[in-house]
Amino acid sequence: MPGLVVFGRRWGIASDDLVFPGSFELFVRVLWWIGTMILFTYHKGHFDCNGRGVLHSYLVGLLVVLALIILSLCAIVYVSGLLQTPVPRRSIPALVYLRAILYIPELVWACLGAVWVTDDSKGCDPATVGAVIAAVVASWIILLFTGLGVVFVFDPMGNPRPQPAAMEPLGVRDLQSNEGTQFFSTARSLAVKVWENRLRLLCCCLPQDESHRAAFSSIAQLVGGFFSDTDLVPSDIAAGLALLHQEQDKMEQNRDPDVMVDHSPSSPITELEKAAHCMRFAAAAYGWPLYVYSNLLTGPCKLSGDCCRGRVAEYEIVGGDHLGCHFSSILHSTGLQYRDFIYVSFHNQIYEIPFYVALDHKREAVLVAVRGTLSLRDVLTDLSAECENLPIEGVSGACYAHKGMCQAAGYIYKKLVNDGILNQAFSIAPEYKLVITGHSLGAGTASLLAILLRNSFPTLQCYSFSPPGGLLSKALADYSKNFVVSVVLGKDLVPRLSIPNMEDLKRRILKIVSNCNKPKYRILLQGCWYELFGGDPDDFPTEMDNRREEELSQPLLGEESLMIRHSSSYQSLASDDSPAHTAAHLPLFLPGRILHITEDGPSRRSCFSQVRYRADWSNEMAFRSVLISPRMLADHMPDAVLRALDSLTRDKTVSNPSCSSFASRLQARS
Repeated sequence: MPGLVVFGRRWGIASDDLVFPGSFELFVRVLWWIGTMILFTYHKGHFDCNGRGVLHSYLVGLLVVLALIILSLCAIVYVSGLLQTPVPRRSIPALVYLRAILYIPELVWACLGAVWVTDDSKGCDPATVGAVIAAVVASWIILLFTGLGVVFVFDPMGNPRPQPAAMEPLGVRDLQSNEGTQFFSTARSLAVKVWENRLRLLCCCLPQDESHRAAFSSIAQLVGGFFSDTDLVPSDIAAGLALLHQEQDKMEQNRDPDVMVDHSPSSPITELEKAAHCMRFAAAAYGWPLYVYSNLLTGPCKLSGDCCRGRVAEYEIVGGDHLGCHFSSILHSTGLQYRDFIYVSFHNQIYEIPFYVALDHKREAVLVAVRGTLSLRDVLTDLSAECENLPIEGVSGACYAHKGMCQAAGYIYKKLVNDGILNQAFSIAPEYKLVITGHSLGAGTASLLAILLRNSFPTLQCYSFSPPGGLLSKALADYSKNFVVSVVLGKDLVPRLSIPNMEDLKRRILKIVSNCNKPKYRILLQGCWYELFGGDPDDFPTEMDNRREEELSQPLLGEESLMIRHSSSYQSLASDDSPAHTAAHLPLFLPGRILHITEDGPSRRSCFSQVRYRADWSNEMAFRSVLISPRMLADHMPDAVLRALDSLTRDKTVSNPSCSSFASRLQARS
């Protein structure tokens, strides 16, 4: 449903969102009315104390006010939740106005009760005084939470909208005129400005220099324009995600086994062993926060003896680790010695992320590990998602990449090459090879850094764990397959994140919400139950009653909506084409060869059951849509990726069809 328009502006709540808050307040008000009636009946309307006239008037008036509020709430809940079509809900604004008016006598009666308790309650029994105090406090608490709710659903972009000359039969506004286009452009500009102000407020602790202002502006352009061609409220998106998750699970149950890559230069077992080793270095780059999180019982004790202790060592630490806790955790995580580190940097600014260079004697490698997202500056680097040209010698085709990570890779490249860090490392171990690794933001930066260094170090290898999906152009992604291995766990969201994928997700949300005729409160309740306890996916309707399929290519949510008929989000709404073909943004892909790790067994399992994993070679096209799952964030955590890799290398179980004979021979030999 579109945003509710009352008091001359649009709000971040729809007319079918009032079921839950209305039902909760209705429950409280009914209990309150019953308690007040019991008190009044017990005394039979006669009170033997000072101010009994005021008390009698207060209780009678309170019963009347509560009764009116209860009736208005019943009407709001009924109209908002039990009716499935938007036309009858047009009475919701009138009911909201009525409910708002009833706050005035409630406020007056709360003040009257407070005056009576303060001045005229002497001589009354404590139970009566306590009941009145409770009623007064309850009134003020409800008024306070109502005010907070108004602030929460306030939409800074909800200025009054010009009324259209006419409405189409489906309630869709004809905004193809010059006036409509200008109105849409103005709304988009306002959205960008609002998001830019939000980012400045959120990052008020960061320097407001030119680089930060440029980052705020580019991120606001990206975020502000995402839903500017729709009139969705947050609950619409939540309902769409709940429906989409169940639809995806239903399709997964019915689909054929995935077709994996037919061949690969090396077996998954060999790559898994190398990947598990490198993942320890990538996770160690996060410093003490991840180390303590992964070792809650022993981590603080181990670090407490090393932090704040001055040591003289032959390594250089730059910025951000005055107490030494980060470096101590890296030592514990990697098992290296002080002398093995060539350079360690915890310096962190936008487009400048921490990394370290060390000698890995076990694998005979000079290892560069880049840290993932751990600060607000890193988030700004992540969100700088527009494309930036990255010409590479010997690569034909369009060469571009994620701007934020491209600049971060350029920063580390200058440090490694211009400052002579790699020369220093290879002067100590000239026979070693170069290995680059990282997780999340560090994975994307490491992949781009490997591309920049490839011509100078032809034998380098890069292990990229949970890299972002919107990273490389097709030409660079193909080029990186010779030296980059990306490891993705389960339904991790980040490797599926790109602007085309998010446009595709928005398109699917709009389609599935428009096709479902269930009340939103039922969708949300069933969605929460499904996420928590599982079960069979809901068999929701796939088409609205009396609605033609071709109408789904038009904007969906008419009634006071802000949409343009030929917005890119709707051009192929009735189809399931790849987002690469429907989005106007340049497509970006995962780097290198992709090793996909999934849980082997049922998707729903006991919390105490042992998890078994399988690893398969996949390709970038398998990550061209966002999968909705409770694991979509948990599978991105570095400790989860490391745990899965350790489990695979420990069990030696690989199920790739192309490597099944290799795996069986290996098991026979063992």
